[in-house]
Amino acid sequence: MSQMKENHMEDSEVLGRINELAHEEHELFERESRGKVTDTDRERLRRIEVTLDQCWDLLRQRRARRAAGLDPDKARVRDEKTVEGYTA
Repeated sequence: MSQMKENHMEDSEVLGRINELAHEEHELFERESRGKVTDTDRERLRRIEVTLDQCWDLLRQRRARRAAGLDPDKARVRDEKTVEGYTA
């Protein structure tokens, strides 16, 4: 998750990043629905999806650690294989 600092992020910063990515994702979906998407756009969309999953996972970790009385700043961004391997 290249644009996120792994060391320490407040929940509000993670949520801000989620909102930024969701907005960009929406723009790419709109472009795709109009048939004006490029291969580069598709690759960017894929990266956004992974990064969003990583952000949500980090936020869940922080909240769970806080609820358990642990330091939320010890939560870490998990790799793509981990967050994309979750099942519903």
